[in-house]
Amino acid sequence: MTTTVIRKADWLIAWDAAAGRHAYQCDADLVFTDNRIVHAGPGYDGDADTEINGRGMMVMPGLIDLHSHPSLEPAYKGVREEHGVPEMYMTGLYERSCSMRTDDDGALAAAEVAFSELLCSGVTSLVDVSGAYPGWVDLMGRSGLRAWIAPWYSSASWRMENGHTLGFAWDEAAGKQGLVAAEALMDEAEAHPSGRLTGMYSPGTIDTCTEALLRDTVSAAQASGRAYTTHIAQSVVEFNLMVERHGKTPVQWAHEIGFLTPDALLAHAIFIDDHSWLHWRTCRDLSILADTEVTVAHCPTPFSRYGQVLEDFGRYVRAGVTMGIGTDTLPHNFIEEMRKTAVLARIAAGDINTLGLADILNGATVSGAKALNRDDLGRLAPGTKADIVLVDLSHPHMRPVRDPLRSLVFSAADRAVKDVFVDGYQVVADGKVLTLDPVEAHGRLQEAQTRMLADSPNRDFAGRDAATIAPLSLPRLGANH
Repeated sequence: MTTTVIRKADWLIAWDAAAGRHAYQCDADLVFTDNRIVHAGPGYDGDADTEINGRGMMVMPGLIDLHSHPSLEPAYKGVREEHGVPEMYMTGLYERSCSMRTDDDGALAAAEVAFSELLCSGVTSLVDVSGAYPGWVDLMGRSGLRAWIAPWYSSASWRMENGHTLGFAWDEAAGKQGLVAAEALMDEAEAHPSGRLTGMYSPGTIDTCTEALLRDTVSAAQASGRAYTTHIAQSVVEFNLMVERHGKTPVQWAHEIGFLTPDALLAHAIFIDDHSWLHWRTCRDLSILADTEVTVAHCPTPFSRYGQVLEDFGRYVRAGVTMGIGTDTLPHNFIEEMRKTAVLARIAAGDINTLGLADILNGATVSGAKALNRDDLGRLAPGTKADIVLVDLSHPHMRPVRDPLRSLVFSAADRAVKDVFVDGYQVVADGKVLTLDPVEAHGRLQEAQTRMLADSPNRDFAGRDAATIAPLSLPRLGANH
């Protein structure tokens, strides 16, 4: 057994069990033996094998990213940030997904880049929703992250034949086979020697899965004790399609078929029935989300780029919905997602008091832990896992030091993250990832993006090249287009 003490931290975000909340402690010690915290507070006078000077540091719990696509999104850097289709309510999701797709080598490179960014922004637990690719489990295990592997399967894939309607290529047998293959991959992950990998069922999106596949997912999840996740209420296009199919909102239909349970992790849930863009006749979805005890993974960045916003994080929390946070897209900078969660909620509500930073920290820690059925994550208290982030208070963006959490979220972000521990092992030191090689991975990702963009005319419904689908932000002098 090995004991490590972080001695005399200027600020410690400790868990106040009596009050059920995070709270600051000053001049405090954090002690962990192997992968468990044994002391969080002042006055530790026991033995330690390793001592870390906590002066000039804030110590906080590792952050929990409830929704990400690491193998996909980094390849879209320079492509998707301003790519929206006005005829499809601004979203560029469907056109980009149908026209551009990276290969297996690109997926590995993208994931290594994303894992590195996540670790450097203080993420210690991650839900990775990806299509299966060779080497996924090995890379995830090597990264040092505590991760939930969520292999994507569905009964249909999106298809586009023009620039304003969404089609579907249905293959129900492939959906069933995908569920079986996902279970085999989850079993492989859970047998990984790191002991940090867990499976999560992931029927891709509510509009690409049959009722039978969704019901089978719930049954399999309950039999195995695993959680499950899907994308739901993520676009006006999806909302209208589901109403056309079923005569009710995506949330109401999912509830009707028994898909909404405490084990369900719902990505986005933005376009619920009372969203101002929809002008729908009911006002029930928010109470359904609360009553069924699902968790919503809020990912503000991709939607804000389309001019869309959840209405709003604070309102959902007050309604009793468990709200977590995810990165979803590039960059994989979780602390920036926390900041955007705060700012966009206040814009949507027209009220600075719709939520406070404590609500956002809860979403990034204990609410995420609840979704994963892990009360030993997301808090610093004796008995919990040693998933720990050290923030450098001497960083210029953290100074002057008055309220360090506020300075981290609103000013410094990942730039002030110094050291990160997962399960008691150090995975980031002085802001550098110890387990991966992001520089080398970026080189491979550059090559993969070049291949992806070159293949766009072969995938696009109109044979357009990448420069037509997503033009550069500035014209090239001397170029013909």
